[in-house]
Amino acid sequence: MAMLEEQLKVLKTTFDKYAGKDGDKGSMSKAELADLLREEFPGMAGDKKQLDQFFTGLDGDKDGKVSFPEFVQFAATLLLMLMSQM
Repeated sequence: MAMLEEQLKVLKTTFDKYAGKDGDKGSMSKAELADLLREEFPGMAGDKKQLDQFFTGLDGDKDGKVSFPEFVQFAATLLLMLMSQM
């Protein structure tokens, strides 16, 4: 359990680093998500159309922002994709 807690802390720290620059510290705007992708996952940033599609996929409740739980779902999906390539 300690390892999972540590990983969640890393996710929260990463989320907090980018979320809230545009106002709401509890969510991430499309621009903030683009910053995160450029800095943390350079190969995933893509073009505007790809970012729009990616953001739409992450925004599960369709409120125009990505919450921390939505971000965690993204991280879990990314981890599963990476593990399946091993």
